[in-house]
Amino acid sequence: MKTYTAKPSEVTSNWWIIDADGLVLGRLASEIAKVLRGKNKPIYTPNIDTGDHVVVINCEKVKLTGRKRQQKIYYRHTGHPGGLKEKTAEFIFGTHPDRILSKAVERMMPEGPLGNHQFGKLRIYKGTEHPHTAQQPKIYDFAAKNPKNKR
Repeated sequence: MKTYTAKPSEVTSNWWIIDADGLVLGRLASEIAKVLRGKNKPIYTPNIDTGDHVVVINCEKVKLTGRKRQQKIYYRHTGHPGGLKEKTAEFIFGTHPDRILSKAVERMMPEGPLGNHQFGKLRIYKGTEHPHTAQQPKIYDFAAKNPKNKR
């Protein structure tokens, strides 16, 4: 019996839409990363992009458990000496709520050209409106995949 290896010409990518309203950030990010990489498909091959496109709506309504909204700190560095900057999750949610989810998914993706290409298939929007209706995205039933995340 041989191991099946997908070829790029055999792969078809679907479009999924996920409503992030009331979902926990980490659980949502891991499920999105799984779909972007194609690990939810039986034809998954590590060195081929078998993933799907994901559109996330209502990103501003994602939940952080405990006191993470006040205590979680995101760091960045300007590149200059003493240039370490920090912002709390609550501050980032107030200005750019899509960046919290984007950073969580990005950190769950593999590093390198293939991971960057797969991460490029993620689109995150505030509110329920998105410009991808022409692609006819299917609704991804997140609650059925992860029973701990009930709305």
